[in-house]
Amino acid sequence: MNAATPQILAPAGDPDSFLAALAAGADAVYAAPKHFSARMEADNFGVRELGRLRELAEKRGAELHVPLNVMLKPDEVEQAGRMLARLSRDAAPHALIFSDPAVPALARAAGFKGRLNLSTLGAATHPAAMAQAARLGVERVILPRELTIDEIRQFDQARPEGVDLEVFVHGALCYGVSGRCWWSSFLGGKSGLRGRCVQPCRRYYSGKGAQGRLFSCRDLSLDVLVKLLAETPGVACWKIEGRKKGPHYVYYTVAAYRALRDGQGSADSKKLAMDLLEQALGRPSTHGSFLPQKPHPVVTPATSTASGLFVGKIGKPYQGKAPLTPRQPLLKDDRLRVGSEDEPGHMTLRVTRNVPKGGRYDIRPKDKMPRPGTPVLLIDRREPELLEALAAMRKELEAIPTRKPSKSPFKAPKLKPAPPPKRMQRLDVHRRPPSGRPAGEVGIWLKPGSPRDVNRTMRQRLWWWMPPVLWPGEEEWARLALRDVITSGARRIVLNAPWQMDLLPEGTEAEVWAGPFCNLGNPQAVQAMAELGFSGAFVSPELPREDLLAMPLASPLPLGLVVGGMWPLCLSRHLADEVKVGMPYFSPKGEPLWARTFGETTWVYPGWPVDLSKEIPDLRQAGYTILANLHESKPKSVPHAQRISEFNYRLKLL
Repeated sequence: MNAATPQILAPAGDPDSFLAALAAGADAVYAAPKHFSARMEADNFGVRELGRLRELAEKRGAELHVPLNVMLKPDEVEQAGRMLARLSRDAAPHALIFSDPAVPALARAAGFKGRLNLSTLGAATHPAAMAQAARLGVERVILPRELTIDEIRQFDQARPEGVDLEVFVHGALCYGVSGRCWWSSFLGGKSGLRGRCVQPCRRYYSGKGAQGRLFSCRDLSLDVLVKLLAETPGVACWKIEGRKKGPHYVYYTVAAYRALRDGQGSADSKKLAMDLLEQALGRPSTHGSFLPQKPHPVVTPATSTASGLFVGKIGKPYQGKAPLTPRQPLLKDDRLRVGSEDEPGHMTLRVTRNVPKGGRYDIRPKDKMPRPGTPVLLIDRREPELLEALAAMRKELEAIPTRKPSKSPFKAPKLKPAPPPKRMQRLDVHRRPPSGRPAGEVGIWLKPGSPRDVNRTMRQRLWWWMPPVLWPGEEEWARLALRDVITSGARRIVLNAPWQMDLLPEGTEAEVWAGPFCNLGNPQAVQAMAELGFSGAFVSPELPREDLLAMPLASPLPLGLVVGGMWPLCLSRHLADEVKVGMPYFSPKGEPLWARTFGETTWVYPGWPVDLSKEIPDLRQAGYTILANLHESKPKSVPHAQRISEFNYRLKLL
């Protein structure tokens, strides 16, 4: 592989998958430690285990990339620093994948000398983001999965020197933009930004005129279209998603993309690759919007989006058994999934013997019996050839000695807290200027054409809020709108991604705050914002009570917090034809949601608001400067809220 050839980066959630990636010829493997990973449901690895795997990878000319890509809570900074120190000494990964702005400084303080890669959870959704990311020490930006090839080329043209791009080519798609989804957290404290997502978007939803898995995405598969990425010089890495997948999937997807990359577009290499991907046992696939002139649907509620190869349906139960007549041979140790997670009788199981096509295999449910007709899918396979290859590589791995554990005398740099505020202010944020005389401070969301609909006197008083997601085609209006409000004398700007700072005109003298959508969960992340030029910061509303009350005591900047109004479940670039904006849709538990589109982004809202009004005295005493309410007019069709949310205020955020 030369400098102009993109790496193929493979996922590994367990040792067998790591070995499968190397056996298939991956140029790099990303594998996470036991803590601080955005895929905490995978098995993951011990630090010394990662060290041995890195040595094995290097023998084969491959790299180890380690994800430490979660939002850190205040009490986790020291622990994360010690983890980074151990990783640096005992595993020496070639690259660290991060999303929390605190991590670059922690990593360098811990002695990490590899490359810093900004995770797709960092939400660098527009090209100007890369210049600001580079100021944090980022050397590779992992792009969102929603981009077209033309937009990827815009990122390529905007790259600062020393920064390259990583692009997803295969694997699961999230309904929400990475780093802009709080759905799982809002419904029960299991945060996608901390690797605990329970995928509520995959559930069955129903509404007027529509029902099905209305927000469940197909898998991304660029397959033969990767030729266009190979022609984009700044794309240094093709990334395959799937750290919760087994070695079969990893082996076949890596082999497929190697055939596409190395086959130079030949018909034989394309056919081989498509055959390999057909055997990889993923979900139904889509190119998404990669080719803007030929977009593929991402959400198809009328068809299943379950992963795996369909092998048959459950027959009529008898004597506590659920019979299956497979449409293709099953091998001993194959993994099967019966039904979907939210259906009665769902289970995953291991096949205990070889079963011929058309044979009979009896499934013995532990709990509920699946209904006759329930689909059964092959989700992982242990074919003899792959097992032999893994066994040979396992012997090679076992020959590598395990290093003695090293101590980690890491101490996070002490921060100088900001002085306590003289008074706390209320901030009400609207889509358009409210009528009458407001009781406190007022914020307005910036949009194309702003600030023409606001008189000049009012412009100076408002807090101007940037949207949490800007796509490449929205950069121009954002620059113009920011220039206009600044030249009109605006005093306060709220940017909802750290990377939006580069859109401000030079010489901006207004206060610039990092907004609540920046997902800042610890004082060191706030310190990173201070070093990027921010005057204040909103804390992530995901944090529980003890963390929210602790933040102002150690923060180097004045802090704000969202305490009321409509917080979105997620922001998305996908919208199924069956889903109509402004209409309510209900989960199997009766949880309502509705959608509204602004620009190129759809905001999906719950049917009930956040309300921390009872906690304001404690938050005032803790030292918050601004408490914000996000006003969003709810459509008349959405039922009146029967409850409120405190988000995770009284929960333990996992």
